[in-house]
Amino acid sequence: MPSLKPLRNRINSVKSTQKITSAMKMVAASKLRRAQAQAEAAQPYAERMERMLRALATAMADQPAGAAPALLAGTGRDQKHLVVSVTGDRGLAGGFNVNSARTARNLVRKLTAEGKQVKILAVGRKGRDYLRREFASQMVTNPMPGGRKRPEFGDAELISGVIQDMVAKGEVDVVTLVYNHFRSVMAQVPTELRLVPMTPEKLDETPKDADQASYEFEPEEDEILARLLPRALSIQLYRAMLDNEAGFFAAQMTAMDGATRNAGDMIKRLTLTYNRARQANITSELVEIISGAEAV
Repeated sequence: MPSLKPLRNRINSVKSTQKITSAMKMVAASKLRRAQAQAEAAQPYAERMERMLRALATAMADQPAGAAPALLAGTGRDQKHLVVSVTGDRGLAGGFNVNSARTARNLVRKLTAEGKQVKILAVGRKGRDYLRREFASQMVTNPMPGGRKRPEFGDAELISGVIQDMVAKGEVDVVTLVYNHFRSVMAQVPTELRLVPMTPEKLDETPKDADQASYEFEPEEDEILARLLPRALSIQLYRAMLDNEAGFFAAQMTAMDGATRNAGDMIKRLTLTYNRARQANITSELVEIISGAEAV
């Protein structure tokens, strides 16, 4: 006669897991609203700043090499690359972290196959662990302190400072940012964004309300760009980190919702199996009792 105790323990275990996943879903939904509001609030300013920098890059495209700042026009070379990968610090979010880290990995492999020198700056523990398996010798130290609950602009400035130092020392020529762009609660798209040099704006992609006039600097071009470009770089990084944060909670909410539903389905199947086994045990006991009574 099979014992029903293992089935009861399994059902209780799955019910406990279901309570945990349901609670995590509600927590993720609560954090998602705040993260989504922050990401949406940062978009207009960051997009306007990016548009202006692309217009500046277009205006300075005809200048001699070295005339424009390196953060805007690059070093004029395309040999040394830095890939900045932004992922989450935690898991239980489906393929959210893996998709972004895999996109960064494929980019590194592509650049390496082309003979480029590639370094990696990983923002987020999951992406760092994923990329370190294959590119441990190419990793750059992340200056961000651990244990942060949410992205802060100061964190973006730390990453921006590392990029500025590497560009100024000639250690990198091109900087590419890889992150999950938050499109909607159901869609987080792995995206590659060129940070250095800034890609010139294409005429056929220029918005109708974009500035078409040439820029005049006052008091001095060098002084303004020296303050504007580092801040613009930090803003682009901060926007990516906010996008990644909102996308993470959206993916986690979706994953925990699916896990809760799957746990419910498993509980139903286990309960059906338990009832059938219990019924079979009762029937077997009745047959034994009846057989014994007839024998007497």
